[in-house]
Amino acid sequence: MTAAPRPALTERDYRGAATPTNRKASAVAATNTVVRPGSTKRSTSRWAPTARKLTPYAFLSPTVIVMLVLMLIPVIMVIGYSFMDNVITNKNPVFVGIDNYVEVLNDPVFRTATGNTLFFTLVSVAAHLLLGLGFAMLLNSPLVGNVTKALFRVVYILPWLFTVAIIAVLWRLMLNPNGVINYILISLGLTDKGIEWLSSPETALLAVTFINIWAGYSFYMVTLLAGLQGVPADLYEAARVDGASAFQRFWNVTLPQLKPIIISMSVLDIIWTSQQFALIWMTTGGGPVNVTEMLSTYTYKLAFSRYEFSVASASAVLILLLTMVLAFFYVRHQKARD
Repeated sequence: MTAAPRPALTERDYRGAATPTNRKASAVAATNTVVRPGSTKRSTSRWAPTARKLTPYAFLSPTVIVMLVLMLIPVIMVIGYSFMDNVITNKNPVFVGIDNYVEVLNDPVFRTATGNTLFFTLVSVAAHLLLGLGFAMLLNSPLVGNVTKALFRVVYILPWLFTVAIIAVLWRLMLNPNGVINYILISLGLTDKGIEWLSSPETALLAVTFINIWAGYSFYMVTLLAGLQGVPADLYEAARVDGASAFQRFWNVTLPQLKPIIISMSVLDIIWTSQQFALIWMTTGGGPVNVTEMLSTYTYKLAFSRYEFSVASASAVLILLLTMVLAFFYVRHQKARD
């Protein structure tokens, strides 16, 4: 069997063939191709690394500008006002040094507000943690059905969904002398008449603290529930095999796994609760007789009730310093955790 004859090469095939001479000519032509100094290609390659480095800063610049205008500049202005006499009502304010800080620290109302803020903050944070952890463990328990868990999640998360204004109005109506709370207490025979929960010096601070606890435990519950669902089941199995009781499994397995989350949330909650203003202002306004006066309401009254803006600025700077201390510990903990 003979092979098929090969087709004859034409003159065009000879011209396009990759002969050594053609390859050499192509290489020389590529080598002799020189980019002009003013060309776009050379300019683009020169500035490309710099453009890549500046691109992230270009995306961040709007946020940085907003933060400078709305946060950094006002803070600097308030710090400057705290060293002057009344800067708003006085056309020519003068430098008075630390006189405003001395006045604030010697004010008995400021000391009362500091004590109220400490009580309000510490009790609220502790109750948030205990209630949030308890409800989170309940919702994570295998003894509760899925339908029941879904129902409880909706009920428990409701306080976190309400705005501060709604919470304040709701509890003012419920704690009214003719409200639902007093009606239930009178029906059960626990009291003979309606109690002025938000107007009595004996109960006002406890009442606003209770309202804040009710409004804030859901944040802990949701976060701790996510943490509980992330704990490996193998740890509980190993502890159960070793004969650990339910309390020992909770103390030696659950709490160590949730410790980073608990510390982070507690520090954040201390910062948020110590600066609580809207709830106090819309329920008691700091009264009666400064019983519920907080650092936030005290500073607000200095500025917009007594029009002592420089003294209010000094009080605000003191609150800022306290908050910065808490923020320092929070950032330090986060770095150690990472």
